[in-house]
Amino acid sequence: MSSRDRDPSDDPVATGVVGRLVRGDVAWPRVLLGAVLVALVVALLALGATSTSAFGIYNPAWDGTSEFRQSVAAEEGTDLTVVRDAAAYDSLDPDETVAFVSAPDESYTGDDAARVREFVETGGTLVVSENFASPGNDLLSAVGAESRVDGRLLRDERAYANGPAMPIATNVTDSAATGGASQLSLNYATAVDPGSNATVLARTSPYAYLGDADANLSAVELDSYPVAAVESVGEGSVVTVGDPSIAINAMIDEPDNRAFLTGLSDDADTVVVDVSHAERLPPLRAAVLTIRASPALGLGLGLVGIAAIAGAATRRPWLWLRSRLPSRRRPSADAADRALSAVGDEEAIAAARAEALRERHPDWDAERVQRVITALNRTRRNERDDE
Repeated sequence: MSSRDRDPSDDPVATGVVGRLVRGDVAWPRVLLGAVLVALVVALLALGATSTSAFGIYNPAWDGTSEFRQSVAAEEGTDLTVVRDAAAYDSLDPDETVAFVSAPDESYTGDDAARVREFVETGGTLVVSENFASPGNDLLSAVGAESRVDGRLLRDERAYANGPAMPIATNVTDSAATGGASQLSLNYATAVDPGSNATVLARTSPYAYLGDADANLSAVELDSYPVAAVESVGEGSVVTVGDPSIAINAMIDEPDNRAFLTGLSDDADTVVVDVSHAERLPPLRAAVLTIRASPALGLGLGLVGIAAIAGAATRRPWLWLRSRLPSRRRPSADAADRALSAVGDEEAIAAARAEALRERHPDWDAERVQRVITALNRTRRNERDDE
């Protein structure tokens, strides 16, 4: 059979996207609409999966902590748990868990405070990072810790990175808890008052002071201020850090913030990031966490997905679905079948199709028009046979 006699329905070049491009039959408005829809879906997915909250664990911007979350999740043998409700503390194994709370927006009170305190007193480790006193200090008080953050801005006119408001804590205790860090790079931090029972983990240089840029340097008190401390509470421990910014994306790789954060959680089997009193999670992230927390819901959604894939994988998804509808609701024919049945005359039908094709493709010759009509008739008969 020559290429001239070949059925156009069997020619992927003639009937496919490539053929339509060659012939100039592409409906460009539809292509543009499709591209816009794809871009819109991608944008919605991005908005639904990311956050703009400062210190947000799903915020990929400079002030988010998405990189910290990812580094914890990548640790071999460590499970990352995102806590959206303080009730989750009831199901944790305190002896094997470190919980991070960074710059909470709301104070822990009532049952929430009691749950966190129970977690610490029975062996858990709680890391509270705060630089503006409340509600971080409220949480420290609620769990029975003595340490408090000062709340005033810590500055250093000598030991700093990109200005006095970004001091470097040059005195870091050499211990497993500090992960071998020799300094901390701070960003708008405050000092920590360790109380009488805490061990200081990191201090500024002797030239630091508390105050703003307008402070009279001759009147301020220069000192080596603590910026991190650890203390025992019951069978557990509480770590107080005067700067939540050491974990943000813009600061985590500054010397030696990542090592310090890793040291705090290195021995834990479970690392908790508690956002129950801070950010609202992005909708898609919240949905994923909800599904993970409910095996029954996950199973149901999985079955729905399998059914959808099975339907889409059939040769004719619409016929597959229509064949499974109750017979009294299933349409006997589509609109085109009803129109053709109303005409009834096969020759008239062929003539109408030929006229339509000639109007749409005036450059086609009669032989080509006839081949296309023959292919359309064959496709229609096959669909009726499948039904």
